[in-house]
Parts: sequence; structure tokens; C-alpha cells
Amino acid sequence: MNPRLLALKILHQVLIQGKSLNQLSGQINNEIGIGEDRALCRQLVYGTVRWYEQLNFVASLLLKKPLKDKDSDVYILLLSGIYQLLHTRIPDHAAVNETVKLTVKIKKAWARALLNGVLRNFIRDKDKLDKQITGNPVAQYSHPQWLIDVVKNDWPEQWREILEANNQQGPMSIRANVLKNTREELQKLLADQSIESETLAFATNGLRLLKAKDPVSIVGFKEGLFSVQDEAAQLASELLDVKPGMAVLDACAAPGGKTAAILESCAGIKLQAIDVDDARLDKVRETLQRLNLSAQLMAVDAADVESWWQGQVFDRILLDAPCSGTGVIRRNPDIKIHRRLEDLARLVDNQRILLQKLWSILKPGGILLYATCSIVKDENENQIAEFIQSREDAEMVKIQAQWEGRVHSDGKFCPENMTWTAFFMQAYENSLNTIRHRQ
Repeated sequence: MNPRLLALKILHQVLIQGKSLNQLSGQINNEIGIGEDRALCRQLVYGTVRWYEQLNFVASLLLKKPLKDKDSDVYILLLSGIYQLLHTRIPDHAAVNETVKLTVKIKKAWARALLNGVLRNFIRDKDKLDKQITGNPVAQYSHPQWLIDVVKNDWPEQWREILEANNQQGPMSIRANVLKNTREELQKLLADQSIESETLAFATNGLRLLKAKDPVSIVGFKEGLFSVQDEAAQLASELLDVKPGMAVLDACAAPGGKTAAILESCAGIKLQAIDVDDARLDKVRETLQRLNLSAQLMAVDAADVESWWQGQVFDRILLDAPCSGTGVIRRNPDIKIHRRLEDLARLVDNQRILLQKLWSILKPGGILLYATCSIVKDENENQIAEFIQSREDAEMVKIQAQWEGRVHSDGKFCPENMTWTAFFMQAYENSLNTIRHRQ
């Protein structure tokens, strides 16, 4: 399929119909074979979504009047064209010509002259437009104003670096399945396939590919030798510190990356993985089947403990709480489009309920690891501080790990040889808080 046409169709579903990129990314793999076309389609989709606020601002300056709702596909074509001119190495003439050609494919040839004229005006006035972008924070950082305000409030000294980092493409990290091979053996297997990698700074079983690849195309993936997982997410299984014979609960388990990592970290545990969405739980099943792992899976609401709990207390609980996702925007840029300020209060309330409910089934002396994909303090340290204050039987556990390195000049933790921003975006992709049940 034409990669540009498929990109347009996916963008329409994201920007107009409100669907998530996670729901749709599989379409690219299913409809376009491995190669440059797939890479181009993915670049156009993720790039246009990532820079949507900026592209929307530029389009508003270039159009004499807004397009009609029925012509939203033409408007998306315009955004995609501006994206190519602003943020890719695609030659200007190719970006314009290929974008204009699609008007015929979508049966709106009347828009050919419009797109051609607007995009060429952009090229002519680019320097002037660049200055206007710089003068508008929403356009400059390509984040909605409410999110800029939240980040600025919570991280007054680092907010610019955080927003800029959000607009970078995340690296591809993988986790060796230590039940089948070591990190060193996996790195050699990759090297034999001419795939360069480096060990992760913090996660003990992780590697980062110097150039992203479709994991299915890598020898060893189908055999269950490794999984794709961000470095911060890999830390969760290490921090749980499970031992043989322990009963472990993975709440809100889908899509199953942390579930698998826990099972790989220790044989002989009894793990129950639950998620409210049975369709998402299918992804957990697929992951465990590929890795030859097993766990008890249940499609239930973790907060409705009374409906599913069978009376056994757990030694370890991982609560990977539903959250704003503001810590994984570089991986899921549509969060900037779909998330709203009013969502935060609801999410914080849900997290509070989950903490309280799951705490009741944790064994005295057990550990609950609270994880989010958020950088919002109300979802993280403020949430945990409130919980600790409300419980006499709970205490914070200081995380003892090799990544407790240097302290940054602002008093915040920063590991050696890394900038604050780099650590922030890696470690806070999954904010981790360990709480112990007092005996």
C-alpha cells in the first residue's frame, strides 16, 4: 500500500476520530512490508502527531480561511506536508509534490492548487514563520498550554528540557530473557546480525539498539530470547526483589512487559496478573506464550478486590497504575492530543482507590511497588506522601540500586555521566515508589 496514503488514513483516525496510536500502529506492520516504505509511513504518522500543535499553528498562519470539517483529510495532508518541510530531510520539492499527489487518491483534486500554493508559500516565508513559532510557546514546544503549565509548575527549573525531550524519538531498548540467555550472549547474537547495541546504564539485563529495528525481523525474538522494553520499565522487576515461593500480584498488567520480566527474574513464584480489559489481557497472553512463561490471568477490576480476591495475601504487589502518560510522550505523542487537564483529577482519585484497595491484600512485611508513566507530582510523590500519612502500617523503602549516583547541582538525583534531563526522561518514564507493609 502507498505509505503516504496509509499514513493519512491513520492520522485521520488519530486526529479526527480520537483513536490512539497504540491501537493503530499495527496497521503499518500489517499493510506495509519491512523496508523503507514502512519506515516512511511510521515517520509521517508519528512525526505529524508529535509536532501537531506546531503544525496547526503554522497552518493557521498560512490559510486564508479554515477548511470545512468535511475536508479534514485535506487539512491533515497540509499538516503532513508542513511536517516534512520543517522536520525531515525529504527534499522540499518531493515533500510538496508527493503531498499534492494524494489529493487525487482521496478524490479531492480541487485541493491540488490549494496545497501546492500553501506549501510553497511556507517554503518562501520559512524564516518569518520560524520567528513566529519561537514567539509562541505552544508552537515552539508543540505541547498544549495546559500541559506546559503543569510541567512548568511541577518542574520550574527543568520544564523546557522536559518539553524538548518529549519531542525526541525514544531509543529502542530490549531486555534479555535470562531464563534462555544472558545479556552478553544476546549482544553477541545481535552483533552476528550486524545489529549494534550497547548495555543500558541501569537495567542489568538490558541493551539499547543504536538503530531501531522491527523486533520481529531480529533472530531471537520469536524464540523468546528477548523482549522490547524501555529501560525504566525494566527496573520494576528488579526493585520487586521476588524470591522463590512468593505470591506476586501484577495489577493493571497489560500489555505484559513487566509481567514477563518478573517471571524471568525468579523461578518458582506464583504470579497472578490482572487487568480490567480482557482484550488488552490478550497481549499479555501472547507475550507469555512467546516467552514460554505462565501466570494466572484474570480480566477483573483491580480496585474491586471483593469481586475477585480469593483470600491469599501477596508477598509482592506491582501496581502499574493508570495515569496521564505524561512520562512516555516521546513514545506515545498522541497523549498531547488526547489528554485533557480535567483528566488528572479523575486519574489521581483512581490511583488513590487502587492503592488503598490493593494494600489490604498485601502480606505484613510485604512490598508494594507503585509505578506510573507520569511526571505529574500529584500522581507520584504527592500521591505516595498522602498515602503514607494515612496509614500507620506503611513506610517508604529507600530504593537501593546501582543507579543511585551523583546528586545534580539542583539537589535532584542525577547518575554519573548523564544530564538531569536524560535521567528524568529515562527514570521517570516509570516513576517508582516502593512501600513496605509494616509487620
